[in-house]
Amino acid sequence: MSMQDPISDMLTRIRNAQRARHVDVSMPGSVAKEAICKVLQDEGYIESFSSDGATKPELTIVLRYHNGSAVIEKIDRISRPGLRIYKGCEDLPVVEGGLGVAIISTCNGVVTDRSARAAGVGGEVLCTVF
Repeated sequence: MSMQDPISDMLTRIRNAQRARHVDVSMPGSVAKEAICKVLQDEGYIESFSSDGATKPELTIVLRYHNGSAVIEKIDRISRPGLRIYKGCEDLPVVEGGLGVAIISTCNGVVTDRSARAAGVGGEVLCTVF
């Protein structure tokens, strides 16, 4: 059986690994997942990530904890294969009053909502992280 939504699978694996207090989590890799991991690392939600360049790439994410609790409190998929959500730069969501980030796929690559607003571009709202 094929996987219908690999990004949702990635977010669920991260959520489950943090609830189980795992140090890291592994999953099948892709370019889109690596771009999302790069944004999560730049925003301080994960320690690091690595991908091996094999024929079937494996993505490993090292999770971040602060005083024993997970840094990521909530991670939700917004746009999905059955219902894509596109927003213009003025309509991009503000997560938890600006404390969280929305990850947006734009023509400039995968960026945060703040970066997309600053660049004046909109795009597909992939997920929100708080």
